[in-house]
Parts: sequence; structure tokens; C-alpha cells
Amino acid sequence: MSITNQQAAGRAFLRALYADPYFPDHVVDKGRAVLLRLCERIEAERPRDLTALYALTRTATEEFNLLEADFEAAGSEIETVAREEIAEDFRFVASAYGFADADVEELIAARDW
Repeated sequence: MSITNQQAAGRAFLRALYADPYFPDHVVDKGRAVLLRLCERIEAERPRDLTALYALTRTATEEFNLLEADFEAAGSEIETVAREEIAEDFRFVASAYGFADADVEELIAARDW
């Protein structure tokens, strides 16, 4: 499925991580894929309210949790810069799909990073 939301389709997700050699591109690519799948799920499922959106972002956050091992294996980690960049992209996705009032902490509440 391709993303039809023009804002989301044009977004350079995790830009700061790609720009920093501390974060290996092959792992950042996996994080970008998580965000793209989140967009696809939002478009497919069309959540009607924040509760439904938070259920989708919980799944995506749990996928990021699993990536921590990949970051560590590559000599990196999801640290402050990465946490802020990931959170900002979750906030962007929520806003792009009409949920500008979403609480970023709730969007990523399931995180262990």
C-alpha cells in the first residue's frame, strides 16, 4: 500500500538520525519502515478518535522497542537525540492525519527507550 497523505508521503522521517553517523543507516531504515507502516495502518483503519490512534501508535512504539537490540548490535542506542527525533515523527504523523491534539507522551507511551 502506498501512502496517500501528501504530508506523510513527503516527510523525510528520522532525518536527524540519518545525518548522524552514530546511528547506522541500516537500523534507521528499519525505524523509518515502522513509521511508514504506521501511516499505512492509519490510512487503512482510519481511527475515529485518539483512543483508536493511540492503539496504532502503541504497536509502532513496540516495534521501535524491538529495534533497540539492533541499535546496540551496531554499536549505537536509542538515546536522547534518537528519542526526540522519533517522538517528533510520531507527533508529525498524528498531526498529518488530523490528530493535532494528540499527546506525544501518549503516542509513545509504550516505549522502553
